[in-house]
Amino acid sequence: MRFVIARYPFDLTKAEVEAAMKGKKPETVTGESVIISRRTYPVKQVGEVITRQDRRDFTAGEVTRALSRLGFTCRSVTAPVPAPALSPLETASALLGAPAQD
Repeated sequence: MRFVIARYPFDLTKAEVEAAMKGKKPETVTGESVIISRRTYPVKQVGEVITRQDRRDFTAGEVTRALSRLGFTCRSVTAPVPAPALSPLETASALLGAPAQD
């Protein structure tokens, strides 16, 4: 399938991407990620390997779109959901302990 990443066209198949990433140790995922052969890789690492370009030359979105079209599972980073704020009464109750339930 033909993709344009960082203004350069690439003809990639799922098997070629899997072969290129075989034996590569996944880096720590801090942003968007993709699952290739049961391993989770950062999208930028995969993009660097398959395009042979510097990571600063392309965006994670470009690589994510290409890998999604090839059938890979891509995940984006979601912000952690903050815990709901407790009311003063709930805070005091939690500090004192809940009554025993029979």
